[in-house]
Amino acid sequence: MDAPEEPLPPVIYTMENKPIVTCAGDQNLFTSIYPTLSQQLPREPMEWRRSYGRAPKMIHLESNFVQFKEELLPKEGNKALLTFPFLHIYWTECCDTEVYKATVKDDLTKWQNVLKAHSSVDWLIVVVENDAKKKNKTNILPRTSIVDKIRNDFCNKQSDRCVVLTDPLKDSSRTQESWNTFLTKLRTLLLMSFTKNLGKFEDDMRTLREKRTEPGWSFCEYFMVQEELAFVFEMLQQFEDALVQYDELDALFSQYVVNFGAGDGANWLTFFCQPVKSWNGLILRKPIDMEKRELIQRQEATLLDLRSYLFARQCTLLLFLQRPWEVAQRALELLHSCVQELKLLEVSVPPGALDCWVFLSCLEVLQRIEGCCDRAQMDSNIAHTVGLWSYATEKLKALGYLCGLVSEKGPDSEDLNRTVDLLAGLGAERPETANTAQSPYKKLKEALSSVEAFEKHYLDLSHATIEMYTSIGRIRSAKFVGKDLAEFYMRKKSPQKAESYLQGALKNYLAEGWALPITHTRKQLAECQKHLGQIENYLQTSSLLAGDHHLTEEERTYFCQEILNFASQHTDSPGHKVVLPMHSFAHLRDLRFTPANAVVHVGGVLSVEITVCSQMPIPVRVEQITISVHFSVEKNSYRKTAEWLTKHKTSNGIINFPAETLPFPASQNSLPALELYEMFERSPSDNSLNTTGIICKNVHMLLRRQESGAALDSPSGVALEDGPHVLQCGDVTLAPGANTVTFRTQAKEPGTYTLRQLCASAGPVCFVLPHLYPLAQYDVYSQEPQLHVEPLADSLLAGIPQKVKFTVTTGHYTVKNGDSLQLSNVEAMPVLCHAENRAVIYSNAREKASEASLRVQSSDKVTSISLPAAPAYHVIEFELEVLSLPSAPATAGESSALGVTEAQRKHKDTPKAGHCMATTDHKVRRGWDCSACGGGLRSSCLF
Repeated sequence: MDAPEEPLPPVIYTMENKPIVTCAGDQNLFTSIYPTLSQQLPREPMEWRRSYGRAPKMIHLESNFVQFKEELLPKEGNKALLTFPFLHIYWTECCDTEVYKATVKDDLTKWQNVLKAHSSVDWLIVVVENDAKKKNKTNILPRTSIVDKIRNDFCNKQSDRCVVLTDPLKDSSRTQESWNTFLTKLRTLLLMSFTKNLGKFEDDMRTLREKRTEPGWSFCEYFMVQEELAFVFEMLQQFEDALVQYDELDALFSQYVVNFGAGDGANWLTFFCQPVKSWNGLILRKPIDMEKRELIQRQEATLLDLRSYLFARQCTLLLFLQRPWEVAQRALELLHSCVQELKLLEVSVPPGALDCWVFLSCLEVLQRIEGCCDRAQMDSNIAHTVGLWSYATEKLKALGYLCGLVSEKGPDSEDLNRTVDLLAGLGAERPETANTAQSPYKKLKEALSSVEAFEKHYLDLSHATIEMYTSIGRIRSAKFVGKDLAEFYMRKKSPQKAESYLQGALKNYLAEGWALPITHTRKQLAECQKHLGQIENYLQTSSLLAGDHHLTEEERTYFCQEILNFASQHTDSPGHKVVLPMHSFAHLRDLRFTPANAVVHVGGVLSVEITVCSQMPIPVRVEQITISVHFSVEKNSYRKTAEWLTKHKTSNGIINFPAETLPFPASQNSLPALELYEMFERSPSDNSLNTTGIICKNVHMLLRRQESGAALDSPSGVALEDGPHVLQCGDVTLAPGANTVTFRTQAKEPGTYTLRQLCASAGPVCFVLPHLYPLAQYDVYSQEPQLHVEPLADSLLAGIPQKVKFTVTTGHYTVKNGDSLQLSNVEAMPVLCHAENRAVIYSNAREKASEASLRVQSSDKVTSISLPAAPAYHVIEFELEVLSLPSAPATAGESSALGVTEAQRKHKDTPKAGHCMATTDHKVRRGWDCSACGGGLRSSCLF
């Protein structure tokens, strides 16, 4: 029986792997030539043309020359390209025909028979010519005879497979030419063999991949095949092509996991669903992790094992490609995706195990990148690595909470047992990091060893992460880490340290308009302020949260009740007021005046009705709602008579207030669009173009200052106005939603009253709206009694009785029974007395109040009219007949009277023909002197 074949030693996968070339024949000859051959072969690049239209590449070929053995030839089904001999070379320096016939020919025949038996057609015979041997042998045939014999015996149709190398150890032009010819042939044959075998391997690999839908297909088996291809590309230093192979494996596996989560699972995925028992993180300090590779080959790897090995290989290739920052980016994506894949595959993971794995992996990637970059490069590329720092900080915090290292009392026995289990899952520290002082393993083990050590490591990581985020302008991310730090300080009962981080985060969120983070941060801030005893700040934050619709009704009610509890418990200290902004408590929607024109006389009653929309989740009883009023008397107040005010005031009496704006600036999407225009500046001499540019026409809109939203959570600083003029309404219950509150006041002093400040008081708590905008004003006027006389026709005709309308405005005077209006008669226009004259009394709003009869008594000089009783600020209207007699125009002196306001009407002289009729046409008015018993009545006669 044949002796059993000795197993081949395992292939050591390293970056030193090279294509294998076997050497048969004279081994001593090859040994002498090998140093020169190994140096000369990779010196010149070769163009490698690949199939499927892929771009050609220039590669430098290197080879691993080994002694020929039949065991090295590939067997059927062997897919290992790294152990595949791509070329077989037979070396000889035989110059003697007899020796050739006796030994060399038979040896060559056996060599070729072995190659044919294994279907290997990639071979080369090298005949080395040595001048020294030719001088020693005189009967030697010419060298062409030996070469010809070899070509005739073994290279009938492939004469180029036999080459001659002349004096390879000499330094001569002939030797160099011989070397060049040999090396060109060697490179060509090696590249041809490589292309042919690699193409066949790729075809077989594609065939295997296309069978992935068949039962029994194994991803692990396919993984080993495609990785073999990646090894070959790596061996040729084609790192980009090698990386593509691993990326394809990554994408294929990820797609299967996604399909599994959607209910379309492959059978082989069950191998990766086994519980996680080890979580020692990524291993990136050696090119190939053979331990994990063997687990994959035996189909015993967990999901974390496969992902760790796959990323380690990608990392190695990326570092060879000098792309360390892509390593950081890919690592962050990997860590997040692994967390999701474990959930999709429903893999059993002990609590905290995944946090340990992520933490160790983050630090391992960071240290691996630091090992191949200097400090300047690291500082200038913080944007690529800060995500890993942040993720490591987050996972360390989670481990601290899980192991009881953040609680006030420290870890209990259950926490300690959990910590021991987590550390056991890390296993022993790997040899490559055993001598590293700050290895990820040592850091994690130390951080979980005690409360003090955890606090030190967590604070160091947090502050470093915040500093990095701030340095690259990612303020929002820095504030988010600060929020976690504030939560840590709150757990440690240090609210004074937490407050600054929470305020900073809140200010940033308000400025950018993030509604949900604002709500969450305010909740944390409220807890912090409560612990610090900042009553006013706490009540203000509570009012904002009570009106925040992002919270549940239960949460909003809690914060509202906190305010009401404080208000009810501190009613015994009326001197101390807590002033809170109104916008969080309620919104003033509209205001309505009655009368509608907001004009009232002294002593009149004005009502102000406001609609307040409460934002509280429950009804809130307030002791009183007040509106402070600013009183002013303008310099031109003499103009503000009832007629002037009525004419110049709006009549609807409703003022709508704008909806409450969001407590943060508008987002960038709401900004106006850029209005850009081209600008050209030309030379005035030759009209050549000097400068060109772009002008933004609406820069004032884009760069205008935005109000900081942080002021909404800072102490309000609103001062309560305490003046003599106040509208108030007591004991009001504001239900959620719209509420109507009515104020009534009696006018006392004439002037303008401006509503300034709205305040709702519940005990010592005052919700204040400091300014009402648009302006809300009402006017109070005081008016002297007046008489207004005007004809009913445009012109008075002389000699014909015609009616004249008398309007008495009582003003502040109350007309009593017995008061009369006396007119001094003018000879040219006597008043005609009738038995029945009626007067109508109107209110100031022109509403008919009553009607009464008039008694008119006339003598030669005086006409007396008895006025009916009328209240103040009413109007008495009546009509009387007068007769205008033709006469010469009266002089100005004749028509003047005390306290009479003149209103001139000018007419052109237009004589009319008729029977003793003429139109009165006067340059100055003609009328009566008037007086009233009991009041200083002014008259105004408009004819």
